[in-house]
Amino acid sequence: QVQLVESGGGLVQAGGSLRLSCVASGSVESIRTMGWYRQSPGKQRELVAEIYRGGTRTYGASVKGRFTLSRDNGKNTVYLQMNHLKPEDRGVHFCNTEWVFGHDGLDNWGQGTHVTVSS
Repeated sequence: QVQLVESGGGLVQAGGSLRLSCVASGSVESIRTMGWYRQSPGKQRELVAEIYRGGTRTYGASVKGRFTLSRDNGKNTVYLQMNHLKPEDRGVHFCNTEWVFGHDGLDNWGQGTHVTVSS
């Protein structure tokens, strides 16, 4: 099993910045990807950014050029630096990991952290 603990959400004005952190524990050697998804009011959960074990990063179209995902392997932590925030970036942000168990890929989710962007 892999457990995730998130931190860093909050309230910010449009144009401001926030940094989210997600710490993984447990079977971290089995992690294939780590990243962030966003659940905005009235919308489906969508990918914000994720990083693969080898270091490749993928970003959602709406955040490219504004958000940066980084990783500290020694701390089993990923960071999402969110700059130039817009009101539409608001929502509950969930840390996600896909990890390998036997022949299966499994998903685990954090508890979610709220991001509110005022206009």
